[in-house]
Amino acid sequence: MDIFLLTVGILFTFLGILGSFLPVLPGPITSWAGLLVLHLTNAVPMNWTFLGITLAIALIIWIIDYIIPAMGTKKFGGTRYGVIGTMIGLILGLFFFPPFGIVIGPFIGAYIGEMLNDSKDSKRALKAAFGSFIGFITSTFLKFITAIVFIGLYFSIFWEYKDAFFSVFQ
Repeated sequence: MDIFLLTVGILFTFLGILGSFLPVLPGPITSWAGLLVLHLTNAVPMNWTFLGITLAIALIIWIIDYIIPAMGTKKFGGTRYGVIGTMIGLILGLFFFPPFGIVIGPFIGAYIGEMLNDSKDSKRALKAAFGSFIGFITSTFLKFITAIVFIGLYFSIFWEYKDAFFSVFQ
């Protein structure tokens, strides 16, 4: 059973990396699920402190993933209309233009929002849209780094208890 759980845990951690780029999978949370499955084996003792801290990190990254593109829009001079447009564009892009909609949607949404606010200043609207794109790249990078760290932790824990996993075959 431990080998099965080990395999499922590895699968979850690698799905977490994919989830860093695909919006349908919450990357860090999926990678954390791999760590949880690893701790459910008989070979690895349950470490609630470790699991709690890594879960908190995964949840924080998951939450700010939805906030960072709007912050990027605001940072680059966007107004409330641009921020709302970013959020609407993200949601619509997710559903209507996968997988590229997650990048294009917030950009177009911020641009349209800013143009609705001030239809004469397309340069400022484009700058705010660029801010939303920078925010998206930043949040994707954060998710990817978190998933990579979780995989590193997974293999570190596995390596520490590898003898217990493979004692079944002796």
